[in-house]
Amino acid sequence: MDAHHVIEAAGIIAFGLVFYSYARAWLDRRPMHWLARAAVTGLAFGVLAVVLMISRIEVGEGVAIDARAVPIALIALVEGGPAALVAAGAAAAYRTWLGGAGVVAGLVGIFGTALVATVVAAWARRGGSGIRLRHTLALSGAVYAVTAVSFLVLGARGLTLFARVWQPFLVVTVAGIGVVGRLISDIAEAQAAETARRESEALRAVSLLARAAAHEINNPLMVITGGLALLAKHVPPNGEAEKFARRAQEGADRITAIVAHMNQITRIEEDPSRGGTPEMLDIRKSSEPPSTTKH
Repeated sequence: MDAHHVIEAAGIIAFGLVFYSYARAWLDRRPMHWLARAAVTGLAFGVLAVVLMISRIEVGEGVAIDARAVPIALIALVEGGPAALVAAGAAAAYRTWLGGAGVVAGLVGIFGTALVATVVAAWARRGGSGIRLRHTLALSGAVYAVTAVSFLVLGARGLTLFARVWQPFLVVTVAGIGVVGRLISDIAEAQAAETARRESEALRAVSLLARAAAHEINNPLMVITGGLALLAKHVPPNGEAEKFARRAQEGADRITAIVAHMNQITRIEEDPSRGGTPEMLDIRKSSEPPSTTKH
């Protein structure tokens, strides 16, 4: 293999790792719909796959390979199937635009990679221990098998060509997915841990403030509710004064319920801004169990 081309491809993949590190931190601070997130991350790694298709690795006289499968597989590991499908779509669009006799084989390899990467990512998540070396090595083996199948689509000519490039493809697949996959999964786990830490600190700060405010509100509230109870005994029934006293008691009961919610905050749920008002904490949603929160 041409060492210059190998270094160039490695640099492109390294750039993808650095980009994902910063992008993941930015995305975790700005929660968005999962489809939008998949579109953003998938498109970025799809562009990376296209760049790798352009920056081919020469492995012999007139023979070259590329590492297009690597970013598609990597983004599936850390962001899931939808992101992998977006990345595969971008790479497939470029391969179709290039044309030639190998279009169908190229598309088989691209979408086959997205499929097996999605399956391995689901396997890793189902295990509960996160992405481990066994997952990335299994994925590299599956992607290599998909690559071999894509050459079979070309028939005898494809078999002849694969016999010349099977070793370089094996090296690129194992190094690019088996090894780099562990690095990008470590980045994802570190960012997830950092996000969880920030959310925990924010929840603690909000809870402490809410409980302190609830305590300060509760003291004068007890005086008000006690006074209203005494006042109700001396107000003539069915009169104007009785109506105002009842409304005051209803208001005091609502404040009591709000104070109870403030003492039971277990997570942070925001009430979206309306009519130019800023976002604020939704006290009721933040104090309800997740299963009872209405969306």
